[in-house]
Amino acid sequence: MSTFRSRQFKLAATVCTTCHYLLIVSWLTLLLGCSPKPMPVILDTDIAPDFDDVGAMALLHSFADAGEVKILGTFSCNSFQTTGPTLSVLNTYFNRAEIPIGVSRAEKPNMACGQKWAEAIIEKYPHALKKNEEAWDAVKLYRKLLASETDKSVIIITTGFFTNMAKLLDSKPDKFSKLNGKQLVEQKVKQLVSMAAGIGEDGKSFREYNVLIDAPAAKKVFSEWPKPVLLSGFEIGKKILTGIPLISNESIKNSPVKDAYQIALSKDNNLEGRNSWDQTAVLVAVRGIQPYFNSVKVNFEIKDDGTNTLIPGEKFEYLREKMAPAEVAKIIENLMMHQPKKTSKE
Repeated sequence: MSTFRSRQFKLAATVCTTCHYLLIVSWLTLLLGCSPKPMPVILDTDIAPDFDDVGAMALLHSFADAGEVKILGTFSCNSFQTTGPTLSVLNTYFNRAEIPIGVSRAEKPNMACGQKWAEAIIEKYPHALKKNEEAWDAVKLYRKLLASETDKSVIIITTGFFTNMAKLLDSKPDKFSKLNGKQLVEQKVKQLVSMAAGIGEDGKSFREYNVLIDAPAAKKVFSEWPKPVLLSGFEIGKKILTGIPLISNESIKNSPVKDAYQIALSKDNNLEGRNSWDQTAVLVAVRGIQPYFNSVKVNFEIKDDGTNTLIPGEKFEYLREKMAPAEVAKIIENLMMHQPKKTSKE
């Protein structure tokens, strides 16, 4: 082979090797770039008067184990004595005992756990936070968490009253941020997703529990919240029944999620399953509206008595049924039956 051809061959080989290397680097960069960063999420719940909140917590931890979300904090908008310890039980069960817990310092709402499932799982399962007074003040924790996150990144999910949200809007600058509450929400929050409101048989108004229990707070948030709001209304979760496959699953043992449903369904003599109001909010907040639901743009006014009434405008995105409720129930049920990842100590 001539010297000229030898040099050509070596040059071609070098170019080929370089191109191959660059292709591998580009592929790895693309691959790594396609791995989405976990979504920063806060859950605010009234976790006592109903137990679909427990299902919602199970979904959120399932998504966290899948790397879809990072749970920044869990909050109670309900001052009833079991709420903080209940959140601690569930966070601990899913190996996230370190998640900070915030509890409303307002005297009301104070809604009890009628079926006593909360008291039962608090007595049975380990948890660090023994009483609400040991938790963070909800507004202070909100300000701390929001201030430390990237702008326009945080998803807040509410499956209870708007008590904490209203007080957050009213909050003053503090050591965590020089911004007032509304400015802090504007800067840090991407979206608020709430199980709230409803559209009744008249096609325009409804009195939904999460709104009417603290109507002044709901009225403030609905009128003043500065970021996009997605609502899962009463009629959506009403048709989605879950819990029976969960409590019938013999492979799930020593689970506060299963126990809560077992106790509550039994006391209600419920053989069909509980309405999945709160789980729908968590599902769409993390996975998106499609393919589960459709949505429409609406606007609501909250009356003094807690009635929500449709008015002209498109301020809120509101879920509409798409997939058959029984099919959505299967998806939610499977997520509710998610078992905690085993730790290195196990």
